[in-house]
Amino acid sequence: MIVRIVNMHFKETSVGKFQNMFDAYKEQIRNQPGCSFLELYQDKDDAQRFYTYSYWENEEALNKYRKSTLFEEVWPQTKAMFDEKPQANSVVKIHSLL
Repeated sequence: MIVRIVNMHFKETSVGKFQNMFDAYKEQIRNQPGCSFLELYQDKDDAQRFYTYSYWENEEALNKYRKSTLFEEVWPQTKAMFDEKPQANSVVKIHSLL
């Protein structure tokens, strides 16, 4: 499993627009083949900074999503709202304690 963490900082005027857009697309993203988990976080000290965490079956599933029609629709709209370059990392979960 791959955990994809994306750190995004938005223009102040785009925060609400991004939240509405995420809400509109979250089910479609979560239901992509190979995606088993999706969460959105907002930084407690910086209301313009958001993080997405998504779990992917493998890198192939993540890459298929990144080449999908849905991603081609969502990502350009999201990118237009940034005021900093986003940072995306793929990591492998080692431990999880609940």
